[in-house]
Amino acid sequence: MEDAATAEVSRSQLWQWMRHQITTAEGIKVSKEYALRILEGETSKLEEAAPKGNKFRQAAQHFSTQITGEDYTNFLTILLYDDITKINSKSAKL
Repeated sequence: MEDAATAEVSRSQLWQWMRHQITTAEGIKVSKEYALRILEGETSKLEEAAPKGNKFRQAAQHFSTQITGEDYTNFLTILLYDDITKINSKSAKL
């Protein structure tokens, strides 16, 4: 439950930063493009270090719509429920 709460706060904070296009300490505006570029880079790093069959790409796909506001669901657990409860589903192997 703590992980779900942390994810809720994190996605909301990132969405706020992007929506209001805040500027980082380095002077970079947090735009949709910037946020998605960072997400892609971090996802690639995680995939390279993880065993085959990991769900980092799938998580990034869901997360990207949440931080950009394209599909901001009420709760992440509702959005992810089907994917995290189906171990042998096709989507679980992404």
